[in-house]
Amino acid sequence: MKRVDDFRLRFGKQELVPIMIGGMGVDISTAELALEAARLGGIGHISDAMVHTVSDTRFDTNFVSQKLKKYKANIANTDKSSVQFCLDSLAEATRNHVGAAMEAKRGDGLIFINCMEKLTMNAPADTLRVRLNAALDAGIDGITLSAGLHLGSFALMADHPRFRHARLGIIVSSTRALALFLRKNARLDRLPDYIVVEGPLAGGHLGFGLDWAKFDLATLVAEVLAYLESEHLDIPVIAAGGIFTGSDATAFLDMGAAGVQVATRFTVTKECGLPDKVKQEYFKASEADIEVNLLSPTGYPMRMLKGSPGIGAGIRPNCEAYGYLLDANGKCAYIDAYNREVELHPTAKKISVKDKTCLCTHMRNFDIWTCGQTAYRLKDTTRRLDDGSYQVLSAEHVFHDYQFSTDQNIALP
Repeated sequence: MKRVDDFRLRFGKQELVPIMIGGMGVDISTAELALEAARLGGIGHISDAMVHTVSDTRFDTNFVSQKLKKYKANIANTDKSSVQFCLDSLAEATRNHVGAAMEAKRGDGLIFINCMEKLTMNAPADTLRVRLNAALDAGIDGITLSAGLHLGSFALMADHPRFRHARLGIIVSSTRALALFLRKNARLDRLPDYIVVEGPLAGGHLGFGLDWAKFDLATLVAEVLAYLESEHLDIPVIAAGGIFTGSDATAFLDMGAAGVQVATRFTVTKECGLPDKVKQEYFKASEADIEVNLLSPTGYPMRMLKGSPGIGAGIRPNCEAYGYLLDANGKCAYIDAYNREVELHPTAKKISVKDKTCLCTHMRNFDIWTCGQTAYRLKDTTRRLDDGSYQVLSAEHVFHDYQFSTDQNIALP
């Protein structure tokens, strides 16, 4: 039987174990998790989602409190158009996060950063340019463009000296999205180094509507591979979303994928940034506990556990401190939903917002428990302890299980 270890992901002359750990935001995919993937010869991701918070937590900066202090007088104002991020602080926070990870890297693998286009931050092009270029400044091995079409993102870093040397990739969920991206960037004479094809079983934001169940990853990967062949393009394809075992991964490698991106099983590892009590919620989850909803202000459907404390919470928008999802006009769908409920319940001491969530605050507090569709199987990957809790795994254990397992087997700790 073939194993994942029988294959290699190739970037030029460099060969890697074809396992990429996905970039789960707000320090869920921690530097420690990415470092383990790189040490073991694969690819790990960090994320630049809410990078000011990450920097404040890890490097004793105070970017969030500085921003809140500057805009505190605007808290009661429904108009958030004046709430701007300091671009110098954004660059410094990114360089802190990336630079520390790259300095600590050991082994033959790589560390990439996940960069979401939907983090519009009230100045989409300006903030995205800073995030991308600061990551390159700090020596990141590669950048994965996610949560958006990113039609202009290559152009935002085209003048950087590392633009043609760092590994740059794009996440797509259709051949159409890939074709748009390639056509838009053709004038730069710079192809992506890899393409992550993310299917409908992935965690967090999805590139599908509520009809996601009509699609399947194998078909999407086959379509992208056929499209690339028809265009005579040799770009590695990474399959992602719902790949739970080494055998699942091997099936995609056998059909022509160059690697797989996995994340759900790493949410319950020691190196993952989720609090231990939240990891136990993931272990306990049943299939009925997982839903795809439209709570995200981004407009994308999002998969999460139904028990997430952030669902239905009616907290005041905290854009003055965070505000990562403010669009170019300083608007966010949660602000509108919150203000609607305040108007409907003017005397209520506490309100509930059912249709949207303050994603910034709740992700920062680990109160939105995003997960892949296979999260209900996590309990089968470990042992239950005498106190009823589940044994948390090491990233090395999970990585090696993907790398060496066969016959749909899962190695228990």
